[in-house]
Amino acid sequence: MNEAVLEKIKVLAESAKYDVSCASSGTVRQNKSGGLGNTVGGMGICHSFTEDGRCVSLLKIMLTNHCIYDCAYCINRRSNDIRRATFSVSELVSLTIEFYRRNYIEGLFLSSGVVRNPDYTMERMVRVVKDLRTVHRFNGYIHMKSIPGCSQELVAEGGLYADRMSVNLEIPSEPSLKLLAPEKDYQTVFTPMRYIQQGMLQSLEDRRKFRHAPRFVPAGQSTQVIVGATPESDKDILYVSSALYRRPSMKRVYYSGFIPVNDYDKRLPAVKQVPLVRENRLYQADWLLRFYEFRADEIVDDRYPNLDLEIDPKLSWALRHPEHFPVDVNRAEYSMLLRVPGLGVKSAKLIINARRYGKLTSLQLKKIGIVMKKAQYFITCRELPMNTIHETTPEYIRKVLTEPKKRKMIYDQRQLMIPFPD
Repeated sequence: MNEAVLEKIKVLAESAKYDVSCASSGTVRQNKSGGLGNTVGGMGICHSFTEDGRCVSLLKIMLTNHCIYDCAYCINRRSNDIRRATFSVSELVSLTIEFYRRNYIEGLFLSSGVVRNPDYTMERMVRVVKDLRTVHRFNGYIHMKSIPGCSQELVAEGGLYADRMSVNLEIPSEPSLKLLAPEKDYQTVFTPMRYIQQGMLQSLEDRRKFRHAPRFVPAGQSTQVIVGATPESDKDILYVSSALYRRPSMKRVYYSGFIPVNDYDKRLPAVKQVPLVRENRLYQADWLLRFYEFRADEIVDDRYPNLDLEIDPKLSWALRHPEHFPVDVNRAEYSMLLRVPGLGVKSAKLIINARRYGKLTSLQLKKIGIVMKKAQYFITCRELPMNTIHETTPEYIRKVLTEPKKRKMIYDQRQLMIPFPD
């Protein structure tokens, strides 16, 4: 590997680090004779972790960090005086193969700044993933960004070779997007999302008719929302996420705490630290939407537009709705068990299966894996003492469960007081 390529890696890997929507998941494809790589982890797959705990097991790289847009929140905006670099298609293909053979990665996460126009950039990205699949027979995981504003034909071709595609929403409302990125609008973002969805639905229909019909983006699509760059509440963000999840192709919405890379731009808020606590609460709420049968308006509403930074969203909902508790674990439906703080999807399923053989006791619940420190106030069972939310109060429960963390949380909340420009 020559020095010119190494220098490009330094520049373009640094430029790509702010995109978090790159989890390697959702598809399984084993290696074949004469091929290279798998989509599933195994021996020789290296995983690294960022400072905030994200797992990175892909070659996360940009085709180029040159860009025709001047988005206020982006390090690669055209007005920034930063080092620029561009890979050729052959350089990036060779780099991916070399890194895989050295056991550095399990696949590729490919994004790019927009040069010339969206179609020109997207065409070069498609050539990269096509060469990996058809020339080098690479079977590893590939996540490719779809460039907003590109043609449907290029999205359709790229989807035949990528496991997952994504289009970043970035800003949770169009007025704020127009303020920070005047050259963009929601139509250019949602149009390629629709192209990906149409391709996935057509692929499913074709595979019902023809067993060996090509698969299109088998791991679905994802998107990313920047948290804290604009004044939108958690309610605004989660309502957008909920609407996106109603699309059958959307698998993940990622939340990225705003990082002030362009602190000279007065349209952006002055922040002292990345709002990781808020980001974490949004991920917990997102989990409730996807796996716990919650609606967005149950988690946040006009009265509570922002998530509680002191406690998790499910506990917050339970304390606001004591009328639903206590829940009898020996009789309650699965959907209600999911709403009990301290119970997860796995433990709720285990309770449903275990209680067919007899009444459950507190000891059995502990063996199942329930977090009794939380759950004891919201459930009853054969032997559980009557110390529920009605024998105490929501305020008392909140105090008991948060007291050890109170000093730290007060400090974190003060750090998250972000002033927005007028």
